[in-house]
Amino acid sequence: MAASTAQVLSLYRKLMKESSKFPSYNYRTYALRRVQDAFRANRSVEDPKMVEQLLNQGRDNLDMIRRQVVEHLLSVHLSTVARRQSANHH
Repeated sequence: MAASTAQVLSLYRKLMKESSKFPSYNYRTYALRRVQDAFRANRSVEDPKMVEQLLNQGRDNLDMIRRQVVEHLLSVHLSTVARRQSANHH
């Protein structure tokens, strides 16, 4: 199945939205810049097989970004809980 422009734009929006969820400014700006750069670099790709391959790669990256955001949020939450418990024991 050939990828449509709508599929590409949808993936771009999803990647930008998920990347913007990083609480850390450095992670967030890096991820947003990487997404923009990758789409800009592949803007002229017309071969349907290559476009599909790039879309699959983008979907994999979207899954990875989602996992990283959750892991980052959990680590921040757990460290906050640990600090509160430590403060309560002193």
